[in-house]
Amino acid sequence: MLKGIAASEGIGIGKVVTIRQQKVTYEQRQVADPDGETERLHDAIEQFKERTEALAQEMEKSVNPKEAEIIRGHMVMLSDPFMVSQMDDMIKNDSICAEAAAETVLDMFKMMFASAEDELTQQRATDVEDIKTRLLKILLGIEEADLKTLPAGTVLVVNDLTPSMTAELNRDNIAAIVTESGGLTSHSAILSRALEIPAVLSVLNATVTLKDSSTVIVDGSNGEVINDPAVSQVEEYEARRDEYLKEKEMLKSFIGRETLTLDGAKKEVFCNIGNPKDGIQAKERDGEGVGLFRTEFLFMDRDSMPDEQEQYEAYKKVCDTLEGKTIIIRTLDVGGDKEIPYMNLVKEENPFLGFRAVRYCLQNEEQYKLQLRALIRANNDTTGNLWIMVPMVTTVGEMKAVRAMVSDLAEEMDMKMPKVGTMIETPAAFVIADVLAKYCDFFSIGTNDLTQYIMACDRGNSNVAYLYKAYDPAVLRAIRRIIESGIDAGIPVGMCGEAAADPLLIPMLISFGLEEFSVSPTSVLKTRSEIARWSKAEADRITDDVMALETAGEVYDYLMKNVAK
Repeated sequence: MLKGIAASEGIGIGKVVTIRQQKVTYEQRQVADPDGETERLHDAIEQFKERTEALAQEMEKSVNPKEAEIIRGHMVMLSDPFMVSQMDDMIKNDSICAEAAAETVLDMFKMMFASAEDELTQQRATDVEDIKTRLLKILLGIEEADLKTLPAGTVLVVNDLTPSMTAELNRDNIAAIVTESGGLTSHSAILSRALEIPAVLSVLNATVTLKDSSTVIVDGSNGEVINDPAVSQVEEYEARRDEYLKEKEMLKSFIGRETLTLDGAKKEVFCNIGNPKDGIQAKERDGEGVGLFRTEFLFMDRDSMPDEQEQYEAYKKVCDTLEGKTIIIRTLDVGGDKEIPYMNLVKEENPFLGFRAVRYCLQNEEQYKLQLRALIRANNDTTGNLWIMVPMVTTVGEMKAVRAMVSDLAEEMDMKMPKVGTMIETPAAFVIADVLAKYCDFFSIGTNDLTQYIMACDRGNSNVAYLYKAYDPAVLRAIRRIIESGIDAGIPVGMCGEAAADPLLIPMLISFGLEEFSVSPTSVLKTRSEIARWSKAEADRITDDVMALETAGEVYDYLMKNVAK
């Protein structure tokens, strides 16, 4: 059995077809006519853009418009005047061929993205590599592999699933996808989930170990790939696949329903989103609101700060899309794992404990006021119920300062003040949650950072990954304390970390009194169905047993035995 990252759930059984990265080679040569060579480069770039737009239109039909924007992003990148001018300068000044100029400049951008602190920016390096390969093939007249004719039942095995490859796929013929690289936030993962194809990523040496035409089982829910399975294993996984598909069909019955516990207590399932277009998916997936809109993505992949109007339009669009539902928008969470080059942040030895999020914003008031003004305007100019969420709070002073700033701006603009709350994601915030509640209209628990800070373990460090568990009694006690503090203060408490969608933790969260579960749009119906399984009394029984346990391992084993279906 091979192990990897469970990126797109479901079970696929089929025959391996391996697509190996084609090495694109060319002769590095000096050119006698730099102007002619520059023209050849520009012609290739125009061809690239035309082909990419055609691929995007294919993807709109085969996947959806949101995912088509991923590949249109390649056109935007290669339309960057700065990038193209650097290629032109190399041809003119060094008399090198178009291929060498394109590869040198694109490799420079690839290294810049790959060396970034955060995983999302690192994933852009894969996009640049895809752009480079496709542009070089156009310059060299090399035809792309035809992926449209892959046979039914194909398990596609590749080094990485690029957006351009995805656009070519006939989803009906692909049983599963296995890659050698990519993480949960990579385009491989995003596109696999959008296509609803089971996928396991980062399987070491998959293109060598898995032989063409051999039978494999791909378990996208558990991150497992079984090579040359026995007949009994195939039968077992066929039964599991049928059960998964049956459950998927059952979840459709939860569309349009209120989120209720077994004994009728009202809860809400919101969505986590990263840009205005994600709001469409949140609506389509029946989210009851947005529990986390990560605004930093408006600030990334550009060379200057978005102005107030641009931000206002983005926030307003989400509010309009979800027509009166609550939209919780997190103010800029720059720093840590999200570096934005034009902000010129000083490189820090430990950025997760450094000058980031609300700390940065309060030291850059004029920038922050642009965002707050845009949020206040969007709240007043739409049918939305926009709430402002402040990240990385550790002191009451920070919360008071932001609240005063929002109040002053709203008064100055003669507009109503939105609700202002905080993301509880630091040990300091959880310890003083009862005091913070005096200055907050709501809490949202960010379990991803809360877990890593409480357990003092970098969630990106594989050597301490064994500590990064929301099942740890220390984390569970923190979550319970935060929710109790919110309830005592009469303010709503939600959760926007990964734990909100964990079926094993849902009964405990119900028992603790959590009101709002914010999850990825694809997890809405599953989370709603899990909440419907539990009465408060039964959830309390589970919680009483769990809170008497001493280790994350004991908690997990208990929940697997008593909660898992």
